[in-house]
Amino acid sequence: MSKLELLEEHVVFEGTQYKYRHDSHTLGCPMTFSLFLPNKEKFSNPPLFWWLSGLTCTDDNFTQKAGAQKAAARLGVAMIMPDTSPRGEHVADSEDWDLGQGAGFYLNATEQPWEPHYKMYDYITKELSAIAHDQFQLTGPEFISGHSMGGHGALVVGLRNAERFHSISAFAPIVNPSQVPWGIKAFNAYLGSDKEKWREWDAAELLKNYTGKKIPVLIDQGDADSFYEKQLQPSKLAAVAEEKNYPLTVRMQKGHDHSYYTIASFIEEHLEFHLSQLANNQ
Repeated sequence: MSKLELLEEHVVFEGTQYKYRHDSHTLGCPMTFSLFLPNKEKFSNPPLFWWLSGLTCTDDNFTQKAGAQKAAARLGVAMIMPDTSPRGEHVADSEDWDLGQGAGFYLNATEQPWEPHYKMYDYITKELSAIAHDQFQLTGPEFISGHSMGGHGALVVGLRNAERFHSISAFAPIVNPSQVPWGIKAFNAYLGSDKEKWREWDAAELLKNYTGKKIPVLIDQGDADSFYEKQLQPSKLAAVAEEKNYPLTVRMQKGHDHSYYTIASFIEEHLEFHLSQLANNQ
């Protein structure tokens, strides 16, 4: 198990916000992640909310901009926020902002020069999950959410691990990456030209042949989002969900854009959504 180095600790809304660094054996580089824990005296084994951030982001974006700690403290929810990719001088990168460091796409790369380090799916579902469970004793129910590239990650990780996660939510997710420019570029680089291999990392494609547990999904999409029509296209996932009778809710938010202002506006509702689904299953 990785040794954790505490980088930051802040008391906030009766909880504590932490930032840690550790040497990841999965990614072969040092990684940071952030963790919010509600009041331990009130909530001894809180449910765990996973947040996956978008292109160019780190774990700091959500902790510093979303304003989620107040609601999480009130509701008794722990939150864990990984970085968006492996990082370091020896880690492959690109001059393009939408590829390489800061753009891991939450998959396991199979192509060079990316394959040695770009295994964000395994890092999240195995290594960081073990840290949350073993070092922080977070063994309660789990939910997953994310924004943009991270929304894609939340949908894919959630659908591929439906027995683990009770629900999924996302803000402006890339729902069909194999059919839009951001995803095509990343998948070609990380996975190669065989598009059949792309299907397991594409939420819309996963849902077309989905036979797993139907865990509820909530998506918020701003109608003033400049990426909405070209890169995001939530209607594609909604169409598949309707055909499969899958429990998906897409909410169009008038006037909202792709920024963290939108996330801050609705993050409390997302946390409440996850807890309501947990209550429905008990």
